[in-house]
Amino acid sequence: MTQSPNSSITTNGVCVQAKAHYLAEESDPDAPFFLFVYRISISNESDQAIKLMTRHWIIRDAYNEREDVQGSGVVGDFPVLAPGESYEYTSTCPLRTRWGTMEGSYQFEVCDSGEPFEVAIGRFFLVPASKVTELSTEG
Repeated sequence: MTQSPNSSITTNGVCVQAKAHYLAEESDPDAPFFLFVYRISISNESDQAIKLMTRHWIIRDAYNEREDVQGSGVVGDFPVLAPGESYEYTSTCPLRTRWGTMEGSYQFEVCDSGEPFEVAIGRFFLVPASKVTELSTEG
């Protein structure tokens, strides 16, 4: 199984794509402090307008230590997506280990009815580019 810094998953008509990369210039392995940036793209492939309400991230480091991050909206925004529309944002994740993973979910609501529904965020790896090949060969 390849440990990819990318993921793409569609749940309830909403596609969530993630792409991550390591910020070597802002990291300090001696501290240890490793900073990653990730870009999320959310596409509404359903036939209803929807609004993102909350997020829940599950972040694991190389020691399998888990951190849950929950909150309202994303990067201070509550995007409303009509059918066919997309929304992108960029954020960062600090780790105390050289690699880790992120996955989670968004809580949306249908604009017309207020009905809530959950959308998965597929697991992606936070890993320096040189580690992608090394991790994918481990068995």
